[in-house]
Amino acid sequence: MKVVENFLKIKNTVFLYNKNATIIVVCKNHKLDLITPLIDSGHEHFGENKVKEADTKWKSLLEVNKKIKLHMIGNMQSNKVDEAVQIFDYVHSLDSEKLANKFYNAEKKFDKKLKYFIQVNIGNESQKSGINQNLLPKFVNYCVLELKLNIIGLMCIPPLGDVAADYFNKLKNLNIENRLQFLSMGMSSDYVEALKSGSNFIRVGSAIFSAI
Repeated sequence: MKVVENFLKIKNTVFLYNKNATIIVVCKNHKLDLITPLIDSGHEHFGENKVKEADTKWKSLLEVNKKIKLHMIGNMQSNKVDEAVQIFDYVHSLDSEKLANKFYNAEKKFDKKLKYFIQVNIGNESQKSGINQNLLPKFVNYCVLELKLNIIGLMCIPPLGDVAADYFNKLKNLNIENRLQFLSMGMSSDYVEALKSGSNFIRVGSAIFSAI
């Protein structure tokens, strides 16, 4: 099937740069009949950007396939946190104390621990979400030391039209400065540059589902 062929091409490319990198198949707006062949091939990491869509699409499947890891890659609304904690394993868009507090309470409520990436507004763009770089150390400490959230790394989306590698390298340095382990950076158009800059998690959708 074309989806599997596209995925395997990307997987082979990823292997050249970091054989341990995780490919998150971004399947927003795609139905399960397109995604199932990837699950059947053994892939386990999938991403959605809306809580409601993820719950509708994945809830029944997750009950019978415990190996699947679901990643929330979109902007989070605080009123959706309870639902998100129940279905997702990773959140890539933690970007405020308010949201962090909501996740802290939801984790206790549902007795479940998630893994989090803090989204950094790496280009200081007013229209984008993310923590300001200058406020990042304080926010990391708050999440890790006070809330005991499992912060595993940083995430960013570079400004459109700029040299992505410059921003990826900047995020890599911020990750080191804040003593974090993983990086979520790189999408269909720039995942190779992200891997060269040390990304461990890439979020790829259109390159897999294009021409379907």
